[in-house]
Amino acid sequence: MKEIKKIFARTLRQDQTKAEKIVWELLRKRKFKNLKFRRQHVIEGFVVDFYCHEFRLGIEVDGGIHLKRKDYDRLRQAVIEAEGIKVVRIQNSEVIGNRKRALKRLEEIIDYRPIPLPLGEGS
Repeated sequence: MKEIKKIFARTLRQDQTKAEKIVWELLRKRKFKNLKFRRQHVIEGFVVDFYCHEFRLGIEVDGGIHLKRKDYDRLRQAVIEAEGIKVVRIQNSEVIGNRKRALKRLEEIIDYRPIPLPLGEGS
């Protein structure tokens, strides 16, 4: 099952939406706050659009399909956040309409969110 999810994630990387492409260009190669982001990353069997391990932060760029699957998205987010990963949702229209504002929103989240301790430490 894990291998199937990896193949699915690989396929999603090749078939990104316009908004996902914009966000990836803003994040890739450590352009954003020198943080490493992965795209279409598998977490607990779910694929997250973008993931920063250092901050345990997942970014979801939501398009029209997400309006039809709100219950699934809520479940998915709950499972991922139960692993200590913060999930941030950004609408396609927000990215396409004003990428600077979307980037500013991500900056505020990163600046506010402390770097989490490695798993098993501090508990």
